[in-house]
Amino acid sequence: MEGHFSQNYFSKDVIGQVLPEATTTAFEYEDEDGDRITVRSDEEMKAMLSYYYSTVMEQQVNGQLIEPLQIFPRACKPPGERNIHGLKVNTRAGPSQHSSPAVSEVLPSNSLKKSSAELKKILANGQMNEQDIRYRDTLGHGNGGTVYKAYHVPSGKILAVKVILLDITLELQKQIMSELEILYKCDSSYIIGFYGAFFVENRISICTEFMDGGSLDVYRKIPEHVLGRIAVAVVKGLTYLWSLKILHRDVKPSNMLVNTRGQVKLCDFGVSTQLVNSIAKTYVGTNAYMAPERISGEQYGIHSDVWSLGISFMELALGRFPYPQIQKNQGSLMPLQLLQCIVDEDSPVLPVGEFSEPFVHFITQCMRKQPKERPAPEELMGHPFIVQFNDGNAAVVSMWVCRALEERRSQQGAP
Repeated sequence: MEGHFSQNYFSKDVIGQVLPEATTTAFEYEDEDGDRITVRSDEEMKAMLSYYYSTVMEQQVNGQLIEPLQIFPRACKPPGERNIHGLKVNTRAGPSQHSSPAVSEVLPSNSLKKSSAELKKILANGQMNEQDIRYRDTLGHGNGGTVYKAYHVPSGKILAVKVILLDITLELQKQIMSELEILYKCDSSYIIGFYGAFFVENRISICTEFMDGGSLDVYRKIPEHVLGRIAVAVVKGLTYLWSLKILHRDVKPSNMLVNTRGQVKLCDFGVSTQLVNSIAKTYVGTNAYMAPERISGEQYGIHSDVWSLGISFMELALGRFPYPQIQKNQGSLMPLQLLQCIVDEDSPVLPVGEFSEPFVHFITQCMRKQPKERPAPEELMGHPFIVQFNDGNAAVVSMWVCRALEERRSQQGAP
């Protein structure tokens, strides 16, 4: 369970009592601008409650009178007489004829006397919270945070938890949590599974699927027949995000994860603009995988993700960063002046003798200096290099990951 609750409960047990003979299809409420918002689904119900409790918190902090949430049933009869019942949701503590564990978790009974701990729970997506997580190993330190392997006690799941220290206001915390909601709707086998997120003081913890092969930045030079199948998965993942109007914004090897089943998944994409901005303000530097137009401070879009795709796979093929004058010792953030060569110089090219012509062409196209000259999403999927390896053969990646992990273990165990 991820904190979802049933619209049927609301319709039958609340609206059904007011309109016993009418068929209620949905209801509406008014937002802060006075606009009517329709609620038909669990997700829309969750958004309404999240909005209302944010309003309650704000009114409480400001010492204002707590306004009840007024809703407007949309019933099949009587037609055209909306809001004749003046139905309101009572948010004050009191006995109830009906109870539901899922609803009670979202609606704490004493809603007007929230402690800070309860507020954090309301801010949390789903049912993830600090008390239920047992941290085990540190998986890595990235720009902006530390990633842990962790155990979620209620579900028995092994998770990856990224913890980011952010010095931001409560309002920005709430905005980030709201923006992260879309991650629940991402349904692609090429995108990392999202379990939830929560704030504890000034730290946000983002809980995701654990990938036992880790990220691609820790592997050495990757053979082309393996890299081709990894590229197919990454392009499919990016294409899926772009179809949702989401830019990844941070395509790089450390955000490409693999597991021993041969799956490849993207993580850390920029679904939350506020989170991206907050990290950028907290951790100063410029990403070495950024397209030239982003380094220059110009507008960017899908084509900038395509550049980052190209430079990432060039690095994975060569076993080193493609610009020799840029030394990436720890992480990918560095002073802007060190990256000026990416803006000023011609793009690097893979040596044809070492790699196939389709792969060389794929990288060259992705790393065109002019954004509009780079391939569009459909052109990426139709490129001969991607078509060649789009065979669903996860065993190739699986065997390579297992072999690499075994070599790493044997080296760590050597005297």
